[in-house]
Amino acid sequence: MTDPIRRRRLGLQRLRDIRRKPMEPAVAPSEGAEVFRACPKCGESSSKLKLNENQMVCPACGYHYPIGAYYRLHILVDRGSFQELDGGAPVADPLDFPNYPDKLEALREKTGLRDALLTGTCRIDGYRAVIGVLDGSFLMGSMGAAVGERLALAVEYADAHHLPLIVFSASGGARMQEGIVSLMQMAKTSAALARFSERGGFYLSVFTHPTTGGVTASFASLGDVLLAEPGALIGFAGPRVIEQTVGQKLPEGFQTAEYLEEHGFLDQIVDRRALRATIAQLLGLHGYKRRRTL
Repeated sequence: MTDPIRRRRLGLQRLRDIRRKPMEPAVAPSEGAEVFRACPKCGESSSKLKLNENQMVCPACGYHYPIGAYYRLHILVDRGSFQELDGGAPVADPLDFPNYPDKLEALREKTGLRDALLTGTCRIDGYRAVIGVLDGSFLMGSMGAAVGERLALAVEYADAHHLPLIVFSASGGARMQEGIVSLMQMAKTSAALARFSERGGFYLSVFTHPTTGGVTASFASLGDVLLAEPGALIGFAGPRVIEQTVGQKLPEGFQTAEYLEEHGFLDQIVDRRALRATIAQLLGLHGYKRRRTL
């Protein structure tokens, strides 16, 4: 078993880094200027430093690289404003799934996260909000009991403090290692959001690549406003599974953000570099007040 104190210190250090330098590149010039990465969409090579300066968006074609929860906060929230919320009880192992607890401990040690969802309070261009970010590097951002509990607590906190709720989704769906318990989180999170909505709360949901399975079928699709990053894959079952099931060829671009916006599922596709300003504008339009000081 890994040392829980060491793991906690790693997570706290990452949070301190966000508070100190939330809008600075994550890669220092000496570390990233000469390290190049080829874009998986257009093949153009860009230095890691250039990509960090461009918020991990390809300068040539606009491809949005998947990013983690800490980097998401790094480029989005106001300096020094993020404070992590309590995540509730630790994750259980209801199926006694082989090596599952060890895998979770290894991921906690590696990422500094307690589970796939990071939640907290923050300010975005002066607007106070509760934010949740799923991290695809933690078991593909899958939803188990810990994710469901953490999100439900975040919703309740937003409700109690009359704050807007913003959730960035990136997930492979419900976590198979927890079986029916993971599927129960669909109902749990949906019920919490229904109560939040009934009490007048504003919920902004942002789809990032990829968002699939039970997350798409529950809390990710329940926002008052639905945004997405360009090119994000959004759906329940994957395109290949659907084609094999229905025995038909799917339309070009099926389940991409662009296709879903065209067919009315999404309100808007927003470039990552414009998300901060767009979110601030939406919060202002929904009656929230901006404060420039923390």
